[in-house]
Amino acid sequence: MPAIALRKEIVSIKTSPPHPAAAILGAKADAAKARLEATGYRRAQAPEWLLTGLAWLTGLAAFVGAWALIAKFGGRVPDPLAVGAAAAKIFADPFYSKGPNDQGIGWNVLSSLRRVGIGFGAAALVGIPLGFMIGRWKFLAGMAAPIIALLKPVSPLAWLPIGLLVLKRADPAAIWVIFICSLWPMIVNTAVGVRQIPQDYLNVARVLNLSEWKVFTRILFPAVLPYMITGVRLSIGVAWLVIVAAEMLTGGVGIGFWVWDEWNNLKVEHIIIAIFTIGMVGLLLEQALVLLARRFSYAA
Repeated sequence: MPAIALRKEIVSIKTSPPHPAAAILGAKADAAKARLEATGYRRAQAPEWLLTGLAWLTGLAAFVGAWALIAKFGGRVPDPLAVGAAAAKIFADPFYSKGPNDQGIGWNVLSSLRRVGIGFGAAALVGIPLGFMIGRWKFLAGMAAPIIALLKPVSPLAWLPIGLLVLKRADPAAIWVIFICSLWPMIVNTAVGVRQIPQDYLNVARVLNLSEWKVFTRILFPAVLPYMITGVRLSIGVAWLVIVAAEMLTGGVGIGFWVWDEWNNLKVEHIIIAIFTIGMVGLLLEQALVLLARRFSYAA
């Protein structure tokens, strides 16, 4: 077989020479970088709180601007200036009292908070221990599963007629609605937290022959506390949402009744003020529980 001669060919690629300005600019950039490094200069960055505050202010400004446009072209919606003027008059004397059905917004908010506190507290006293028991014993969890699955999706206001029928009065009926709607998040989250405890912990407790009380105080409660606080946060949000709707139907003194009464008087500015007041109170309740959750979190 004839030998095959392999020949290498080097193909030269012709490129254009670099522009003279490129070398000058590169030298200037290197010199500037060297000067910055020599002086220890670093580009200043805005602090995190400043960026967060700027984002908040930008969002609020966009919201107020959109509201002003809607008020201008949307008919009877009052503009921010009108609502601000009405708010100044309302909050100048928020705790006036001219009879059982004519009280300041402060008394109405306090009445709603009282109902929420009673219903929410009763739900915590029942729901948290029940969640521990459901998470601890499988047979009890099997018994409770269909009941919770059936009743948990029920609308809060569907429970109001049952409360009126049994309790005969509007105020206890509203508290009953708060209780029954705050119950489920506490039960579910507490039970889930108990189930997340490693089985090895419980096996060690069984080997050490610990009593059920010591198992609860030394193992269950510390491990379940973050889940339990999450359930409490969810429940307080649900409770504050529900009380407004329940008070619209039951009447009396409360922020929900105040909203409905102002609607009957066609004072839309007062309704918007009540909306912001409800949101602010809910935000404060949520932030208080967030701080509590951070206090007891494992990351802390």
